[in-house]
Amino acid sequence: MIRFGKRLGFLTWLLAVWLLLGSWSQAEEPRADQPDAQTPVSYFRDIRPILVEHCQGCHQPAKPGGGLVLTSYQGLRKGGESEEPGVVPGKPEESTLYTYVVAEEGEEPLMPKDAPPLSPAEVEKIRRWILQGAKDDTPESMKVTYTMKNPPRYELAPVLTSVDYSPDGKLLAVSGYHEVLIHKADGSEIVARLVGLSERIESAVFSPDGKRLAVTGGSPGRFGEVQIWNLPEKKLELSIQVGFDTIYGASWSHNGRWVAFGCPDNTVRMIDAKTGKQLLQQGAHNDWVLDTVFSSDDSHLVSVSRDMTAKLTEVATGRFVDNITSITPGALKGGLISVDIRPGIKNPKDDQIVVGGSDGTPQIFRIHRTKQRRIGDNYNLIRAFEKMPGRIYGVAFSPDGKRFVAGSSYDQPPKVRLGMGRVYEADSGKIICQLEQQSAIYDVAFSPDGRRVATVGFDGKVRIFDAQSGKRLHEFWAVPLEKVAQAP
Repeated sequence: MIRFGKRLGFLTWLLAVWLLLGSWSQAEEPRADQPDAQTPVSYFRDIRPILVEHCQGCHQPAKPGGGLVLTSYQGLRKGGESEEPGVVPGKPEESTLYTYVVAEEGEEPLMPKDAPPLSPAEVEKIRRWILQGAKDDTPESMKVTYTMKNPPRYELAPVLTSVDYSPDGKLLAVSGYHEVLIHKADGSEIVARLVGLSERIESAVFSPDGKRLAVTGGSPGRFGEVQIWNLPEKKLELSIQVGFDTIYGASWSHNGRWVAFGCPDNTVRMIDAKTGKQLLQQGAHNDWVLDTVFSSDDSHLVSVSRDMTAKLTEVATGRFVDNITSITPGALKGGLISVDIRPGIKNPKDDQIVVGGSDGTPQIFRIHRTKQRRIGDNYNLIRAFEKMPGRIYGVAFSPDGKRFVAGSSYDQPPKVRLGMGRVYEADSGKIICQLEQQSAIYDVAFSPDGRRVATVGFDGKVRIFDAQSGKRLHEFWAVPLEKVAQAP
């Protein structure tokens, strides 16, 4: 009885201490309506990421919805066409940034338009930041804003990751820094500079009618973005934020209605090219998805990934159908980077693709399996071609489907980055010609008449080759250089 009493007394004491500590922690826990009791809110660290994710797609220099630009602190303070200030330091209720995102009782907030509202925590951060004085703590190095009127200026040529011919063969779209440059096909003139949010451009492709351009890219570690440009008007129609890292491999459906792309979150996605609405998201890959292409009748989508697979997805349902490539260990010796659909196939059931990747071996596969699967088979493989040095970063079929070009990058001691392009005959495997250049190749494109091949890569130059002989016809810088300085 005495022992029980001592034990009960000890437990009572322990319970009292626990309750006391709990009351202290609750008393010290900051409350949402007491911003001064919390850590100061940073514009650069806390507010800017909210604007990037939810607002900058419609409020940027290339697409200033309502006259409001939210890509800089100055634009935020200024406000839009309503002439009401975006931010009044110390007064959230007089700041449109806050009043537009906070919901009145029983109503939806005014912004973001046609999108889910900000979370209560995000709205509270904005309120507290304004209440604390709305200070700008943007580092000086991050204050440069590039616009159509203030495009990037180059002293060094950037690495080029994308090139594409317009359907009429008159133009080339080439990736730059924060922009896509539209050149005349012979390099004689820059027709347009399409400057957007994304500092890194991963792909830029013309729509089937040549009137629009789909661009994927983003800011590494911050956001991914899809841009849809109206080319005749040189106007940004859509800017859609996707995830928190750059996105890859844009492709148009043949009907011009959809745009597909790959993401570093292991998904392949598809949007409506007019509205930006996401129509498909497939997560069957186990690594970054780097390129996409539609089947000849737009019924299926092919995606390739660092996970060493090409996968087939049904467009109408978003259902993952099958691995096109074999999953047998050793069938592929590295991730896949690029894919293209073979033109000229009369029956969509016979569709074929060419892929290239880390093992340097171009391969052609049928995309639909017509034979029962057996463990270890690689039935869909039609032909593997002679290995190229290094990794294949770009592949493209000729318009008639009889040839394809592949471009690779490889290192040669001491630290010299070289490239090689090859034009293959698709059915025989014969190498028609080699495209020699002293620079890594990161993308390739056939001209619509099949007579020329364009390459881009590490040194910032665009090169045009004769597709039959491999002779270099043109060579020019992709960007206007203020001081000509070639990458070593």
